[in-house]
Amino acid sequence: MRLQRSTIVTGVAWLLFWSLLVSVAIEDYLRDGGTKLWQPVLWESSSMVAATFLLAIQRRFTRRYDYLLATPWRWFGLQALFLPMYWVAFVPIAFGIRHAVYALAGASYEHEGWVETVVYESLKLSSFIGLFTVMVFGILSYQQLLEEKLRAEQASALLRQAHLQRLRQQMQPHFLFNALNTISSLMHTDVARADATLIELADVLRATLDVGELQVAPLSTELRLVRGYARVMEERFAERVSIAWRIDDAALECQVPVMSIQPLLENIFKHTVEQRRETVRIVISASRHDKLLVVTLDDDIGTLAPGAPPGVGLSNLRERMAALYGDSASMQLSPLAPAGVRATMTVPCAS
Repeated sequence: MRLQRSTIVTGVAWLLFWSLLVSVAIEDYLRDGGTKLWQPVLWESSSMVAATFLLAIQRRFTRRYDYLLATPWRWFGLQALFLPMYWVAFVPIAFGIRHAVYALAGASYEHEGWVETVVYESLKLSSFIGLFTVMVFGILSYQQLLEEKLRAEQASALLRQAHLQRLRQQMQPHFLFNALNTISSLMHTDVARADATLIELADVLRATLDVGELQVAPLSTELRLVRGYARVMEERFAERVSIAWRIDDAALECQVPVMSIQPLLENIFKHTVEQRRETVRIVISASRHDKLLVVTLDDDIGTLAPGAPPGVGLSNLRERMAALYGDSASMQLSPLAPAGVRATMTVPCAS
């Protein structure tokens, strides 16, 4: 791909360069009173054909050394080694074409002696090839800079992907541990409920497999995971928790980080439901506001200890959101009056 782009750009620049020379030659020819426009066109076109042929040979043998662009003096030194080729071959090729075309037209092409012609054309061509070589150096250097930037961006993306995967792998065993602990507790008191809870856990794990290695998924998919987790926990804390769902249909297609709502709900169970004997009422809401998705989880009993550090699940969630969205997403905990805690997650939701 780099070769194709650089070759196209170089070829276009070469054509524009020689088109300018042809235009100047025609203008000078007309100024001197000439009437046969094919002659200046032939002069410059034959030079272009000869120079293009020789330049193609030069690029064929020097392309493999483009890694020397990082040390310009070595790259230009390599190009300079081909100047004798132009001095030896240019005049025979270009002037041979001119003599042949003139002969076909029944005319004779007149020029200075061969020694003077070779010296003059070699000096002139050396200047032109030097200028064009500098331009090629600029094109190749710019292309190399773009490639390095692309590689750096790809490396950064892969590093971020690995970081997100690590965080997600930390969260999945944490969730599975809590679910299995719930089933273990139920087996000592109600085998039927333990069996039903195990089935719910299987559904959650199946939903987890469905999202595969994805980092984000539609809210509808995330809710499938969360509802499964909620049913598992409702079995464990029967009559001690009540969960209401208030989900706007317009929000279901918004993308959210996979397993992002579950840690927020788990946080409520860990710090509120498990610490209270009375029933905790939880409301899970999701709504779309312009280009933002707002998800809230409210409980009516919990308290927010000032200065308390967030748990592993919430810390990982914040890191994942920062890696995915930067400053355009947020997750906050705030107290409710007269009691309770609200967890609010806000992420972009494009149309």
